[in-house]
Amino acid sequence: MLFIAPSLLSADFSKLDADIAKVTDAGADYLHLDVMDGMFVPNISFGPCVISSIRRVSSLIFDVHLMIKDPERYVDSFIHAGADIITIHYESCSDPLSVIKHVKEQEVRVAIAISPKTPADVVFPFLSYVDMVLVMTVEPGFGGQAMIPETLDKVRIIRRQANSLGLTDLDIEVDGGITEDNAHLATSAGANVLVAGSAIFKSKKPRATITAMRTAARDNPFAG
Repeated sequence: MLFIAPSLLSADFSKLDADIAKVTDAGADYLHLDVMDGMFVPNISFGPCVISSIRRVSSLIFDVHLMIKDPERYVDSFIHAGADIITIHYESCSDPLSVIKHVKEQEVRVAIAISPKTPADVVFPFLSYVDMVLVMTVEPGFGGQAMIPETLDKVRIIRRQANSLGLTDLDIEVDGGITEDNAHLATSAGANVLVAGSAIFKSKKPRATITAMRTAARDNPFAG
């Protein structure tokens, strides 16, 4: 099943409730929330207080992507703020599995993310523990970048490995430079959760954009 996750970084922060309502009405499934600490990535975004505030005005699945150093320090705060999915980076902590298990104990879905330079096979030991793998298709930290095509090879490798283990329900998310024009490349590689920022929030016709992404996914399923 395909899930569309607009990234809040591309919204107008002076009218978050209106912009969230706009993408919800357009057919979004998730709201992707990029949390950046200025340490793990060279940018700062927002924290639990913002997420808690918008939780009151949105029924979308909150897909909280922690681009922060040592995320175990803060996962509980984001869970309490309303996260439905917590994503940690493989590169950001010394013991990802312990963080993953802790999140699962809170009955919250959990994902592990890898940056473009990280090889796909580092996530193999975690596949049976997580609900989703996030493959960054740009360097994390800033929106508006073009997708790095080579990163989709990692999506394909991970999907094949998951299928070989019988983990056919594992979600694979791609984040960075995803548009209606290249969504088909991501879905044919095995992705089923598409994060798109400016492509949706800046679209004059967000419903048409999301519909085009869904059509691309339907017409271009995992190619094996």
